[in-house]
Amino acid sequence: MADKIEELEQCEIAGIHPESIQKAKEQMPREDHLFDLADFFRIFADSTRVKIVCALLSTELCVCDIAELLEISQSAISHQLRVLKQARLVKSRRAGKVIYYSLDDEHIEGILSLGLSHIKEK
Repeated sequence: MADKIEELEQCEIAGIHPESIQKAKEQMPREDHLFDLADFFRIFADSTRVKIVCALLSTELCVCDIAELLEISQSAISHQLRVLKQARLVKSRRAGKVIYYSLDDEHIEGILSLGLSHIKEK
C-alpha cells in the first residue's frame, strides 16, 4: 500500500515546467514570513488553546470562567492564555481585580471559521 501511495506522489516522466515554477516563485511569501506563519499555526496545534479561542468567540471571559467552562485548572488555563497572548491571538483588560480575555481581532475568528469549514467538508 505504501508503495502505491509513493507512486502517486511522483511524476511518471522526468521534466520541469519553468513557467509554473516561476509563477509559484513570484507568489511565494518571504522566508521570514513563512517562518512566522508556521509559528502562528503551531499555536493551534494544542486542543486546549483551540478550545479557549472557541470559548472567546462569543464573549470575553476571565480565567475562572474559562476554567469552569472547559473543566481545566485555572493554572493550566493561565499558562495557555499566556501563549495565546504572546501570539497576539487574545488580549486582556482589567476591571478591578478581574482580568477579562477576548480575541485580539476579527482575523482570529475568520481563521478558526475557515479551518472548521475545511474540516467539515465531505
